[in-house]
Amino acid sequence: MLLKRITIAAIIPIFFLGSCKEVPQKKTKNPETRTSQKDSAVAQAEVVEDEPFKLTEENAIEFFFEYQKGLKENKLRITTNLGGFTVQLFDNVPYHKANFIYLARKGYFDNTQFHRVVKNFIIQGGNSDDKPTADKRRQIGRYLLPPDTRKGHRHHRGTLSVPSSEIDNPHMLASPYEFFIVVTRPGSYHLDGDYTPFGRVIEGMDVVDKINQQPVGKGDWPSLNIYIEKVEVLE
Repeated sequence: MLLKRITIAAIIPIFFLGSCKEVPQKKTKNPETRTSQKDSAVAQAEVVEDEPFKLTEENAIEFFFEYQKGLKENKLRITTNLGGFTVQLFDNVPYHKANFIYLARKGYFDNTQFHRVVKNFIIQGGNSDDKPTADKRRQIGRYLLPPDTRKGHRHHRGTLSVPSSEIDNPHMLASPYEFFIVVTRPGSYHLDGDYTPFGRVIEGMDVVDKINQQPVGKGDWPSLNIYIEKVEVLE
């Protein structure tokens, strides 16, 4: 029942928050190679049928740059087996906002878990050792996101933020498939400047607290699975 001690960033294992005192643990495409024609990343996702579109380190930034244009939705409902809560994503963190909404609409988060619970600090979700989760990651693609830490957002209680990958990663590129929510009162401000806050809980923080108080085993893994049953974009 217990998850293995892994935290994956696009199928690459990552380590995050070894203890309550620890912090969560590029290709930059040449602008000259970008196009605005049918071979753009978004167009590829729409028109290539016999060869399913996958996100990569080479195309992810271009894809989310296009995807976030005109994206007005910024609220999502996260339903777990312990209750539900609502989050609002920050508009001025466009790549992380677009990524989270894209994955939600692809159904990626459904049946993943809050797989790491650090008491009075954070809950971390978006991973699972179930085969369907690994299959969904393979289908969506292997990529990282750039940090975006200078938009004035801090790690207040209730903030959504993203862990970074453990690979050779001096720029703290972020795991696209996982997120954590700060439980600390009033916040965990030692994380500011290193990790990207991209939203906040606006309703149901009592459910987040309930998740944070669940029994855990060695390594802060919940003793019983805490499932994210679905994540819905609120239109």
